[in-house]
Amino acid sequence: MNRQALVATIKSKKSVLCVGLDSDIDKIPQHLLGAEDPVFEFNKAIIDATHEFTVAYKINTAFYEAAGPKGWLTLEKTLQYIPKGIFTIADAKRGDIGNTSEQYAKTFFYTYPFDSVTVAPYMGKDSVMPFMQFPDKWTIVLGLTSNAGSVDFQLQEFAGEPLYKKVLRTVASWGTPANTMFVVGATRKEQLAEIRAMLPEHFLLVPGVGAQGGDVTTVCTDAMNADGGLLINVSRAIIFADNGAAFAGKAHDAARSYHEEMSRFF
Repeated sequence: MNRQALVATIKSKKSVLCVGLDSDIDKIPQHLLGAEDPVFEFNKAIIDATHEFTVAYKINTAFYEAAGPKGWLTLEKTLQYIPKGIFTIADAKRGDIGNTSEQYAKTFFYTYPFDSVTVAPYMGKDSVMPFMQFPDKWTIVLGLTSNAGSVDFQLQEFAGEPLYKKVLRTVASWGTPANTMFVVGATRKEQLAEIRAMLPEHFLLVPGVGAQGGDVTTVCTDAMNADGGLLINVSRAIIFADNGAAFAGKAHDAARSYHEEMSRFF
């Protein structure tokens, strides 16, 4: 999906909601466990319940890889089930030497045709550039995350500024606002506006809203741009809003609530 199509979807739905399919089999409703593919049945119900409010789905590959070959099949079926016109993210956080990154890029852009993949930039330009060579595909690079360990490297001073700023500025020079996004945690309230000023045109994938404590209004106020410029990811607060027979309805209600809050900014 190119930038023009993504922006059109955002504006038509008046939404920047990304639903994270972190579908942990240990947390899905018990009545689904007898199905041939319980996680896929769960994902189908969540997608059916939320797609009208959603501009993107983020599939966290760890929850699928852990199940081995059956998990990869679940991932593939889930990807195919997502309605056309909704942006898809492989949350795989890959990053390796160039020829290995080329294979990762083929995995998530050809074998499993996602619109985008998350990438760790620690190994530098030759590990990131292979992902940027695919037309209408997006490389989503870790910028400033909200986990406790981010202080170990990202917030450390490097040549007079925090390392995350060096990463954002450098990676932005490798790609363009049409093929590069950055992950910025919603709980980093004090940095969101500053990052938007640094990168006025780039999209930001913003996790951490909902169960992790971030809020939609702050993120939209500090970081939205004329194109929307955001994909606000909500996972547990939507997909695990209920763990009983009514789980899909509760997910629908939660997604609608987030959408209502976002729509006020359009």
